[in-house]
Amino acid sequence: MRCWHRRWHQSHGLMRECLIWKGQQMAEMDARPDWRGAPHNRWAFWHVPDLLPTQAVRCASTARPLPAASPTVDVRTVAVDRVDGTSSSLASVLTDSYTDACVVLHDGAVVFEEYAEEGHPDLTHTVMSVTKPLVGCVTAILVEQEMLDPARLVTDYVPELAVSGYAGASVRDLLDMRSGIRFREEYEDATSEASEMDRWVAASQRGDDGNRLGAYPYLLTLEADSAHGGTFRYRSAETVVLGWVCERASGQPMADLLSRRIWGPMGAEHDARLICDGAGTAMHAGGLCATARDVARFGQLLLDGGTVPSSDGGRQVVVPARWLRQAWAVDADIRGAFADSPAELMFPGGWFRNQFWFRPGPYGDVLVCLGVYGQMVHVNRTTRTVCVKLSSWPTVGSPALLQDTIRSFDAVGGALSNADAREVRQRLPGVVTGM
Repeated sequence: MRCWHRRWHQSHGLMRECLIWKGQQMAEMDARPDWRGAPHNRWAFWHVPDLLPTQAVRCASTARPLPAASPTVDVRTVAVDRVDGTSSSLASVLTDSYTDACVVLHDGAVVFEEYAEEGHPDLTHTVMSVTKPLVGCVTAILVEQEMLDPARLVTDYVPELAVSGYAGASVRDLLDMRSGIRFREEYEDATSEASEMDRWVAASQRGDDGNRLGAYPYLLTLEADSAHGGTFRYRSAETVVLGWVCERASGQPMADLLSRRIWGPMGAEHDARLICDGAGTAMHAGGLCATARDVARFGQLLLDGGTVPSSDGGRQVVVPARWLRQAWAVDADIRGAFADSPAELMFPGGWFRNQFWFRPGPYGDVLVCLGVYGQMVHVNRTTRTVCVKLSSWPTVGSPALLQDTIRSFDAVGGALSNADAREVRQRLPGVVTGM
């Protein structure tokens, strides 16, 4: 990559045109079967390291225990009001939504765990964009250690991006996905920037053109079409740039950052794997593969305010509490940026902060980590539940399956905590809810 960057700075204008032309040709070059497409994905999502280059994200020497507990209700039979107007059990929703693994924690204990035929508690499964909040947590730790300043410009850490539309954007713009970059997150549109970036990464994994192609070179071709700091738009490119910023600020690759600052300290039981491109660049926006139980441990870390039990009976801080408090506390600016975006249709009254989704629910506000093809972490402080679902939907996205899953986990949390659903009231700006 360093040689490529020297050539870029020597003649960035010509190189940028060549790179864009190269990307336009790649749609015709890649004729491989898509490992993410049905029905292949039901097997492939459990076996990504056998298909793509990955890097190890190391687990803890001693795993955080996940004790089993007998729930007060039969979780499988919890009734769910589905978006089509019918009512069914959680078990039916899991079957209908192509579930590969589901783990539910209540008060830190496992009350439900189930795997599809291909799955196993010790197997890693792709979590897609659930990777993003992990990168956000790495950012939080670097900020706390004064290695990174969210108010500074992206180009202060990655000068190469000065030739791109990210010139003038701040790290905070990346964290909340509010840059003005043009990046359409439309996976089934072959002309979208998301599809284009995927082709650049795939070509680099095949070694089509040395290290000229891949995630970071593609970012340099992006342009801005609006002012930075405006309306929220979900763009995976933001997290890829954020990961690049973290690597530059710390001098460490993302796999090591995750290992030493999140995965090991939180007590993961198994090594995770992080997909990378042909140049060894981690896929910060959606490359993590992990066991369902370790994803649940990450959810419990968020539920516990960024802390884990320590050997002396106290609590050890992994993710700074103020970072999570900031994310949970919606203000007028963050809420307005979300309300003006298409995401408002998906999560009415919600917001996006520090790489986390939030939505009002019947039992208080919920933190949600989402990944395409049905990956989800659902964290509710009111019901003290963490619900994890790993899936292999036949399509990239499905509004009905997404909402059915959300409603299922809302219902499970309510049943386990014996809570009464209440109408969500208007919150005051800056008030942390769901505590």
